[in-house]
Amino acid sequence: MSSRIWATGALLSSFLLSVSAQLSTSCNPTVNATCPTDVGLTDSPFSTDFTKGKSTNWTAAIGTNLVYGTNGAEFIVKTKTDAPTLTTDFYIFFGYVEVKMRSASGTGVISSVVLASDDLDEIDWEWLGGNNTNVETNYFGKGNTTSYDRAIYYPVSTPNDKMHTYGINWTESAIVWSIDGTKVRTLAYSDAVGGKNFPQTPCKVSLGVWAAGTSSQSEGTITWAGGLTNFDDAPFTMYVESVKIENYSPGLNYEWSDQTGDYKSIKVLDTTTDSNSTSTETGTATSNSGGLSNPDGVVSGNSSDVSNTGTGTSGSGSASASASSSAQSTGTSSSGTERLLVSSTTFLLGVVATFILL
Repeated sequence: MSSRIWATGALLSSFLLSVSAQLSTSCNPTVNATCPTDVGLTDSPFSTDFTKGKSTNWTAAIGTNLVYGTNGAEFIVKTKTDAPTLTTDFYIFFGYVEVKMRSASGTGVISSVVLASDDLDEIDWEWLGGNNTNVETNYFGKGNTTSYDRAIYYPVSTPNDKMHTYGINWTESAIVWSIDGTKVRTLAYSDAVGGKNFPQTPCKVSLGVWAAGTSSQSEGTITWAGGLTNFDDAPFTMYVESVKIENYSPGLNYEWSDQTGDYKSIKVLDTTTDSNSTSTETGTATSNSGGLSNPDGVVSGNSSDVSNTGTGTSGSGSASASASSSAQSTGTSSSGTERLLVSSTTFLLGVVATFILL
């Protein structure tokens, strides 16, 4: 089984180079002295019922053509270049995100729910279409890909066949992932290299699906995704019924006061700003002015802790995990970047394009 899971060192080295070269945002405040302020979600909580059709406050990436039906928004992959993606037109600064959805089937097909910030903080749910028994949780801080031991897989009943509700409760002290109201994983701020790798800056929410199992991808990506995608079996469809978002620090804008990427440096403004001018801060710079609905991390449903049911290993490489059910049961770690950033047709580049358009 290990031969199916672990990529060779040479493969890993070339793969990591390709990932590093393509990890980008339109303006990274930890690199650029001046970036536009981020537009915040003021009307919180925010909810979308996609069974009622197209919704406002979402921006579709280029090439995204969604269908709406009784199961909600249909994100359809028919060809290797399809990567339908929706991204909120607002940011949240700590909060709760809940998505009721059904992941896409198909070997090499990746469904994703991602919180991503301007400095590449990232919190993920992702589903490998060839694995109908598990879901991956992952995170990154400031785009740091120096280690690939952060992904942990958790059992979930036939996610490709039926709807489940996936939650992320994100505060300055911890991130809690939950499935159908049951907490499965908790990441404390202190456990992410003393907070250095802890996602802590304003994020947008993105929903998307793409095919990682194509010949244009690296061998490592294909291995992680579970193998090559057979497009004779297309279409592959991810269904999103509804999304609920609560912003714990509501404000019109978020301003980065320095280049540290520390949550304490983010100013919450309740006046609109010009990115090149100095504005009056009438809000607070606190990270959580909205208040946590449930400090245990689960906003709705049963909050019993089953976090020990997931498994993960501190694998040395991002291309290490196979999408097969047997590999997933071992909880092999994989990168949160390789599944999104390896080619121009991948999901996160759609997210980046959406950021630029906004």
